[in-house]
Amino acid sequence: MFPHEPAALTTLFIGVLGVLVIASSVGAFLRWKLAANGPNATIDNLNARVKAWWVMVIVLGIAFAIGKIGVIVLFAIVSFLSLREFATLVYTRRGDHRALAIAFFVVLPLQYVLVGMDWYGLYAILIPVYVFLFLPIFAALSRDTTRFLERAAKLMYALMLCVYCVSYVPALLTLHIPGYAGRNVLLIAWLIVVVQASDVLQYVFGKLFGRHRIAPALSPSKTIEGFAGGVVSSSAIGCALYPLTPFTPAQAALIAVIVNLMGFCGGLVMSAIKRDRGVKDWGTLIEGHGGMLDRLDSIVFAAPVYFHMIRYGWEP
Repeated sequence: MFPHEPAALTTLFIGVLGVLVIASSVGAFLRWKLAANGPNATIDNLNARVKAWWVMVIVLGIAFAIGKIGVIVLFAIVSFLSLREFATLVYTRRGDHRALAIAFFVVLPLQYVLVGMDWYGLYAILIPVYVFLFLPIFAALSRDTTRFLERAAKLMYALMLCVYCVSYVPALLTLHIPGYAGRNVLLIAWLIVVVQASDVLQYVFGKLFGRHRIAPALSPSKTIEGFAGGVVSSSAIGCALYPLTPFTPAQAALIAVIVNLMGFCGGLVMSAIKRDRGVKDWGTLIEGHGGMLDRLDSIVFAAPVYFHMIRYGWEP
């Protein structure tokens, strides 16, 4: 448990659960009013998304209740599931099996152990330096050179996205901010609320007002109107939640804009990868959302930038 901020966390979760209750009620009403005579794809998708959010919020709440170990273990599991989704979609050969095993069962847990030890000097360079240098050696020892560069590059990119970038979420617990001791879990809560609110609100504004597509070849549902409405409104939420953070209202608003822009770019990049692989979703793990990476794409790009803004802006 995080003993210093039980009241703030409890209040935040009650607020989120209240939003989910309203969303569930709206979904039930729409189903009763508009889909009484048969299935409605839009309403069914909305209700599936809301149900999935219930599960995700409850799981996150349990991890927060356990404390630092719970958060680290949760995101290690998230990284494992994400890496499995990525590895399933990219081209691999028998010669990659040893490198894949090392990625899943050595690199991934080691990254999170280092985060738990607060060893920033090593977890910040483990994957982009040492794994980058040594993991291809194990693949090369298989003596399978067919599309070797492509295979090695894809595995490294998978580790960077699914393990390295994701690990910066629990790494927020290791920051040492004067006057903020024991409250770091609120930095995670703020990030998740702001970035996920941006995703949801971009979807809502896009459905209501979307006319001009941003990148139809990558994501036909993303529109300028949805992007603007989602980023502005979720940044306002981030500003309103500034008491959870060490930021001033203006700083919270600016940081919210930056993480939302990074989250949006993450969604575009991950969509480009899916289009390249000829799939709509990364998987089917989360009903209404697709795979773990479909729900995580914004966090993947936002978390490292958010972490380092705080580390270099608020740590002495």
